[in-house]
Amino acid sequence: MMLLIVGLVAFFTIHLIPTNRELRNGLVERFGEGGYKAFFSIASLIGFILIVYGYGKMQDYLGSKNPVLWIAPTWMSHLVLLLMIPAFIALVAAFIPSNIGATLKHPMLIAVKIWALAHLLVNGDVASLVLFSSFLSYAVYDRISLKRRGDPGRSSEGATFVNDAIVVGLGLTLYILMAFYGHPFLIGVPVVG
Repeated sequence: MMLLIVGLVAFFTIHLIPTNRELRNGLVERFGEGGYKAFFSIASLIGFILIVYGYGKMQDYLGSKNPVLWIAPTWMSHLVLLLMIPAFIALVAAFIPSNIGATLKHPMLIAVKIWALAHLLVNGDVASLVLFSSFLSYAVYDRISLKRRGDPGRSSEGATFVNDAIVVGLGLTLYILMAFYGHPFLIGVPVVG
């Protein structure tokens, strides 16, 4: 559990830097934009690797070091499959100018919120509770922080209905690939079938 917590603390500590403009601007001034981005990327990657490794280790200890607090009913997994569709569409909308992204304002945060909430619904072990509630809490905090900083989010500049169709198409494609191949391969848990 300690490795998971260390990874979460490292990952979210580095992600909290942009929420403090003075701190971020000071680091950019000291190390330059490229140096700041390199440090941010490397520290984020290290935190992410620790999260994945720590969470994976905890799944090996189900029932002993990682007690199960609840078992979700079977129908809940179907709800999660439905929730992940808009999560993947929002994820893609974070990278492609679209009306969808402009409507969501901060599509990446929407994707993280849906992903985390959906996974909290079906994973009742302590490690999952710590992992997914951490991401959900961070996404809620970051959205509030962005609002306080006056960040309006994505604009509709460059948004077209063609881009909206691309966002939906790529989102659905990623969803299908993750459900059938990515989740079993990367996470070790089959989603369908």
